Amino acid sequence: MPSARDQLIDHIKADAVFHGDFTLTSGKQASFYVDLRKVSLDHRVAPLIGQVMLNLIADVPDVAAVGGLTMGADPIATSILHQGAARGAALDAFVVRKEPKDHGRGRQVEGPEVAGRRVIVVEDTSTTGGSPLKAIEALERAGAEIAAVAVVVDRSTGAREVIEAAGHRYLAALTLADLGLA
Repeated sequence: MPSARDQLIDHIKADAVFHGDFTLTSGKQASFYVDLRKVSLDHRVAPLIGQVMLNLIADVPDVAAVGGLTMGADPIATSILHQGAARGAALDAFVVRKEPKDHGRGRQVEGPEVAGRRVIVVEDTSTTGGSPLKAIEALERAGAEIAAVAVVVDRSTGAREVIEAAGHRYLAALTLADLGLA
């Protein structure tokens, strides 16, 4: 049986890579688009994402929770949460809102408390690094310690460099080469 990583690559290639003319978050033009929401919310693929991402972050010590900027990070974080629980790992998930709520407790980071805990910021695909950095700002205000940024697919468009220049470890499960797009 193929590994979880190989199965994930096959699903992404089959169902989440679109060819044509696309404008990326950065404003740059691209001849293809990787839309991981097409697979990250699929019952066959979400467990694979969780397994692959757990393997990716396995050597990061003392991680208490994973999550990131809503919406791209949400299914990734919950996949890790569920697969982690299946493996006996005590990993929580959190969601970072784009803006703090203007009612209730006014929170920007939702889920179990992150203050004083080591967290990994996750993302489905990374182009500019902007979403993880926005999540990091909110998490640091909430008192979290950032252990790393981990993405499912790195587009090789500068996100790694931006995240590392900000002083954070950057991990990517897959590259465009893995998807035959390099």
